[in-house]
Amino acid sequence: MAKLLQSPPKFLPAEWYIANKSQYHRAEAQRSRSERLVAESQRLVDEIEKTTRKSQSDVNKKLEQRLEEVKFWKKELDDKLEQLVHQTDDLLTYKIRLEKALESFKEPLHITERCLAYSSVSLDDWLDFSNTNVEKADKQRNNSMALKTVVDRILSQTANDLRRQCDVVDTAFINGLKETKDARDKLADHLAKVMEEIASQEKNIAALETAILDQEGPAKVAHTRLETRTHRPNVELCRDVAQYRLIKEVQEINQNVARLKETLAQAQIELKALYRRQLALQEEIQVKENTIYIDEVLCMAMRKSIPPRDGDDHGSWEGGIRAEAICC
Repeated sequence: MAKLLQSPPKFLPAEWYIANKSQYHRAEAQRSRSERLVAESQRLVDEIEKTTRKSQSDVNKKLEQRLEEVKFWKKELDDKLEQLVHQTDDLLTYKIRLEKALESFKEPLHITERCLAYSSVSLDDWLDFSNTNVEKADKQRNNSMALKTVVDRILSQTANDLRRQCDVVDTAFINGLKETKDARDKLADHLAKVMEEIASQEKNIAALETAILDQEGPAKVAHTRLETRTHRPNVELCRDVAQYRLIKEVQEINQNVARLKETLAQAQIELKALYRRQLALQEEIQVKENTIYIDEVLCMAMRKSIPPRDGDDHGSWEGGIRAEAICC
């Protein structure tokens, strides 16, 4: 409580309004940046997912085509092999015949955050003293009556002036409270929007992380296919169309993962900025709540003891203005 009653830093109303607007604008700008990043992230995830499916479909098609080609040429080679077997048989027959006549022919091959004073008077003559005292008493009484009239008028005027001043101050308190509450409510609205955007950005980050994980499967498949194809025999170990498409698919997946990670890093930066904006708004709302508490609960409660109000008994003011009647 003692801390709340300490004198705060002094700011002009214009500075107060500017500070509030600055809070609104920073929250709005931060939220807008985050919304744009969420939309861009979703578009990127959809684009990469579509590209990945297309790449896999393209690779599968090229592999199927290549498989058909291999099957065709295998059949052709099998047919030729069969023909060669027949011919070999024939040649063996001839060889046997030729071995009898000639003994000479042979063949071979090879293969990755305030006092008073008193004075006494002496008298020379008792009579003069008495007469003088009587005269002085009459004069004093007359002066006192006149003074009483003046004092009553001054007190009444002072009471009226004080009442008017208190009314003005009360109105200022009420208006100030309304402005502060309005500012607090606007800050609360911005805070709610920032909280919504935080939830949206967290969801976006989760989607990006999932999208990155989803790329692991296609990447493993592509790498496995590439590794498996290194075991093709002989001249089949060539860079055919399917091989080039597999290599391109791996490059596309790596690029997509890099883009997703870059967008994820931006989203995480935006999320941290949103968290900072959330704390700034919450701190500013707490400052407004403290201001409302001081003005509405502390000051306005103390001001209720300030007399007189309209209809109040002004006689209670005779003898001077009470200390507690002084306006805050």
